[in-house]
Amino acid sequence: MHIAVTSQNRHSITGHAGKCRKFWLYEIEQGSVKGKQLLELPLKTTLHAQHHALPEPLAGINVLISGGMGAGLYHRLMQRGILPVITVEESPDQAIAAFLANALERFPPQSDHQCHDHAH
Repeated sequence: MHIAVTSQNRHSITGHAGKCRKFWLYEIEQGSVKGKQLLELPLKTTLHAQHHALPEPLAGINVLISGGMGAGLYHRLMQRGILPVITVEESPDQAIAAFLANALERFPPQSDHQCHDHAH
């Protein structure tokens, strides 16, 4: 399993997944973290800019954890078989641990009017 976590500042989980350019990518095997690497997307390949596609480096993820995302992106991820998870947890590592323990509290997406994450 591969999990991406939005982390624009490389230290905490950030909101607005659609405009985020930096992600921690976690490789999970048998319920444990086997690898972690930082991914930085070019501005033109953010989730917001890609409207109908996923940036190639994120194409293989199974889960996207973020502090926030609009309903359009949320549903687009679901249609691609990617579980979108919105959380108030600030630590990427703690969010991963809680997710793997099925203890990460999840929240619904924001309306597109609040977030401007359009599903063109």
